[in-house]
Amino acid sequence: MTMPRSGRVPARGRTALAALAVPVLLAGALGSAGPAGAADPPHRVANPYAGARVYVNPEWSARAAAEPGGDAVADQPTAIWLDRIAAIEGTDGAMGLRHHLDAAVAQRADLVQVTLYNLPSRDCGRPTPQGELSIDQLDRYRTEFIDPIVEILADTRYAGLRIVAFVEPNSLPNLVVNTSPRHTATWACDRVRDRGIYLDGIGYALARLGALPHVYPYLDISHHGELGWPDNSGPVAALLRQAATTAGSTLANVHGFVANTANYSVLHEEYFRADTVVNGQPVHQSRWVDWNPFVDEVPYARHMRDLLAEEGFAAQASLLVDTSRNGWGGPARPTGPAATTGDLNEYVDRSRIDRRAYITNWCNQAGSGLGERPAAAPEPGIDAYVWVKPPGESDGADVDRAWGQPYEPMCDPDYNLPGGSYRSTGALPGAPPITEWFPAHFRQLLANAWPPL
Repeated sequence: MTMPRSGRVPARGRTALAALAVPVLLAGALGSAGPAGAADPPHRVANPYAGARVYVNPEWSARAAAEPGGDAVADQPTAIWLDRIAAIEGTDGAMGLRHHLDAAVAQRADLVQVTLYNLPSRDCGRPTPQGELSIDQLDRYRTEFIDPIVEILADTRYAGLRIVAFVEPNSLPNLVVNTSPRHTATWACDRVRDRGIYLDGIGYALARLGALPHVYPYLDISHHGELGWPDNSGPVAALLRQAATTAGSTLANVHGFVANTANYSVLHEEYFRADTVVNGQPVHQSRWVDWNPFVDEVPYARHMRDLLAEEGFAAQASLLVDTSRNGWGGPARPTGPAATTGDLNEYVDRSRIDRRAYITNWCNQAGSGLGERPAAAPEPGIDAYVWVKPPGESDGADVDRAWGQPYEPMCDPDYNLPGGSYRSTGALPGAPPITEWFPAHFRQLLANAWPPL
């Protein structure tokens, strides 16, 4: 992903902005802890978010605060996305990684969240792979992307910061759900799988990051609407193990897993479970659930941790859930289970909190809202709710505005999904290109926040 062009901070203003960001961080901390910075390297802790002040990105904070009502959440911590080589140093006045780390020290933060998102042939499941690196550029990924990031993180000035690194979300699941013989297979994902590009890239990143005692690498486990079915979750768990033991890495380099990254799945469906029976029919047979044994994220994430423990990962590996856009509040939110009419599909559609037409819809979803605010240890088995995806940054452009970018059907509100009758993508119209600021979406997220602001 690329840093938004709007609201960028000139290089000459970065020092002043970092200083101004300090009181913002204090309002949005997950906990209270001492000052960070040029301290002795810490020992890894089980839950890096426990007692930590988490860095607030001043660029995102400024954009959020500029929107009506946005100051209510402008103090919340969000992840820094490094989606291309140039983003490491910063471009067009945007802050680079070192500038963010300096700002975190100035904020007296304890923890910084960084997303690495630049694998060769990235997003192979899309009609055209995204990103700057082709499938033949694994060496560039290692030497021009991972190595410079590790060099910066290893600087002793940042030894007192806990660095949570989200390593290449939306990658390994593609090698299961979008490869042959699946009907969803793409030529790009078949090539990536056959050549081991994602496995080698992620393994190398884990080996380098895991050697730093203050860095906490997390791998993505997608969400229940993609991997909940056993024929998806099992193979992905095996792939995660393979990636974590490739290119010099070991399982010990993986501190934990993150679910629902940049997605919209709710933490808990409050009014039914997959095995709820309506007029003799279990909910999992409904059109919307589609035989998935999971209808929400937290039970799915716990299940995935159990599967990954069977693959050799730590039985109590850290679990995080991205809650940046899964609130689904507002007037459409149900207040209880629907009255039973005899129609299973109607019951599920009227009772569910997740208002997407299809659980696989992911681009700029209409009706979505901010979810739970970032918090440490919010419920049993979950180390933190986090905002990996900065709310308000677009998932991708609709057709008319995708100038110079590959066409992404799922961001087109008028695209007719395969399957016969019209099936809505649920995307908001008028979206700018990926990660550019999308005011209409951010304002909707504010209006539909749950819990309410």
